[in-house]
Amino acid sequence: MEYHHASEMNGVVSEYLNMRIESTHNDLCKEKESKEAEESQKRSLIEKSYSTILSELGEDVGREGLLRTPLRAAKAMQFLTKGYKETTQDILNDAIFDENHEEMVIVKDIELFSLCEHHLVPFFGKAHIAYLPNKKVVGLSKLARIVEIYSRRLQVQERLTKQIASAISEALEPAGVAVVIEAVHMCMVMRGVQKMNASTVTSVMLGRFRDDFKTRQEFLALTMRK
Repeated sequence: MEYHHASEMNGVVSEYLNMRIESTHNDLCKEKESKEAEESQKRSLIEKSYSTILSELGEDVGREGLLRTPLRAAKAMQFLTKGYKETTQDILNDAIFDENHEEMVIVKDIELFSLCEHHLVPFFGKAHIAYLPNKKVVGLSKLARIVEIYSRRLQVQERLTKQIASAISEALEPAGVAVVIEAVHMCMVMRGVQKMNASTVTSVMLGRFRDDFKTRQEFLALTMRK
């Protein structure tokens, strides 16, 4: 009798757990479907806007070559600005480790692509990042992910440089952070002054990189030499 009662209780518990798992799964599916529906609605609105732009430029949006251009452009713009939907917390929570290391950590030549917020044309180049650990280190590939998050937004290079440095500083609380970005802006190359070989260099130095000349020079010597 006791065995039967225990088996019955186990069955109730198992059924309850299965119901909770199924409920959680359904909630996650509904949340995913809701986000997909929201993204689809936004894409449709952006697509219509591109159709209007093409028409106002004097194009025939009904001709064969442009039939799907507004949709493709909408999808491209959503991808190029996907950084608005991402945060450093999302990518760093499982990638910060305690480590007894105090020497400089450098990741250089991180390729970046962004859109100038003034003209919505690309600028692209490379970021060089260094930090001085204070008991915390991060997976090196995550530094590149931080660059990706902030560059996939409408940007100006000065703000992008500062956002990357600030994100690393807040996440790791290091003794210092240094970020240098070298980039070519198509708004200078394709329009305006039209200088093909012009590039822009920006830097942000925090902590010991700002206060200690030798530390700053070491970073610059290691990253800027060709």
